[in-house]
Amino acid sequence: MAGMPPKLAEIVEEFASAPRDVVLEMLLEYSDAVPPLPEALADRTGMEQVPECQTQFFLRAEVNPDRTVTTWFDCPPEAPTTRAFAGILAEGLAGASAEEVLTVPDDLYQRMGLAQAISPLRIRGGTAILGRLKRQVREQLA
Repeated sequence: MAGMPPKLAEIVEEFASAPRDVVLEMLLEYSDAVPPLPEALADRTGMEQVPECQTQFFLRAEVNPDRTVTTWFDCPPEAPTTRAFAGILAEGLAGASAEEVLTVPDDLYQRMGLAQAISPLRIRGGTAILGRLKRQVREQLA
């Protein structure tokens, strides 16, 4: 997966090569990987809502002075699939540079083989999360 942050490429490969019946279990594990919001973001100030998600989903990406990107996600535990997308991005993009984040393919979830495991509506929500994250990074680099 050229250009993609190495950790994210590893996650994509794990999912792509996993048997279909294991994919949902793997997703649920990632739903627990979403770190809690820092106190400064507890009221979601400065976070962007992703209306394409069926559930309330908020995110924020910040390009640090060293050009690495820090991400924050807020999604209720009752939405495990959507939380899993956030967990995958949180873990896969940890320590990634702005340039690496921008090279993440827009069809990430299809590459992971998730299109066969979850609904198109959820895929669309996940794709919107990634799109907004990348847009926030692009805006901060401009």
